[in-house]
Order: sequence, then C-alpha cells, then structure tokens
Amino acid sequence: MTNPAPHDLSQRMAAVQLLLMDVDGVLTDGGVAWTSAGSEHQTFHIRDGLGIKLWQRAGGEVGLVTGRRSAAVQKRAEELGIEILRQGIDDKLAAVGEILEQRGVSWQQTAFIGDDLPDLPVLIRCGVGVAVADACPDVAAAATLVTRLPGGRGAVREVIEQLLRARGAWEAIVTRFSTGG
Repeated sequence: MTNPAPHDLSQRMAAVQLLLMDVDGVLTDGGVAWTSAGSEHQTFHIRDGLGIKLWQRAGGEVGLVTGRRSAAVQKRAEELGIEILRQGIDDKLAAVGEILEQRGVSWQQTAFIGDDLPDLPVLIRCGVGVAVADACPDVAAAATLVTRLPGGRGAVREVIEQLLRARGAWEAIVTRFSTGG
C-alpha cells in the first residue's frame, strides 16, 4: 500500500469518529502470563488508558476486536467505559462491518490499530489503518501509519494524540491539564 501524503493523512485522521483496535500486541505487549492457579495476567499501559478517555471526551468512540477471550480485557474495557467489545472473533472484517453498521459509521470514518495477520483485512479497509511499531512486516507494509512505539507501550496513546491533533483538539487538552482545568 502506498502511504498517503502528509496532508491527505491529516484529512483522513480528522475524519475519524471510531477508533477500533486489536488487544494482544496493541493494548498489551502480546505476552500472556499464567499463574500457578491458572489465572491469566495481562499488562495494559496506563497512558493508553488516558488516551482512550481523552478520545472519548472529545466525542470519539472506541472499540476492541480481538481473537481471544479474556476476563482481563473485559475488566479493562469496563474500566475505560468501552462499550464496543468483541472477543473470540475469527473474522474481524465481518465483525467490524457489523459494528460500523450498528454505529452508522463508514469505513472512511474508522481507524483500526493492529499488529498481526488477522488484523490485515480490517487495517486495509479502514480510512486509517495503523500498525504498531513491532507489528509483523506484512501488517506494517500495508498500514497507512506505523507508530514509533510498540504495542502495549503507549502506541494507542500515540495514535490518539495524532487523531486529536488532526482535529485541532490536542492543544486545548494540553492547556486544560496545564491550567488544572
């Protein structure tokens, strides 16, 4: 895929209303740890969480579409107020198509962040397809944008900042925090 010119990318990012993402390798570093009692443990980056909240406060919607099922992901989605959660998804393209239809959002108004081959069909179809820095080479090559940061280490926050900058909303957010407002 040919990456768009910077001006075109900015326009595409400004049009985004819905931010969807994979979980393992995007919101987490892709690692899964199991305790001796059989409990799953995943780590989420706190700045990604704040970024999601800022995106929501700016009027954007967020959703998670993942191939695995995890109680930790359910808990994190609840904590962040993410209403769109699809777990155990084999066909992400079909699942995202249903989400867009339900939300009344077009593919061009959607950004998707992924890291591996199951994300590729959605990433290619969305208005802004994003690969995290440590995505597999085929996903990175097809992406509209590749983050500087790896999955689970602030990549989601990086994308959200760019989306908010494209909308002209980031400076107001920074000002609000710097003045305590």
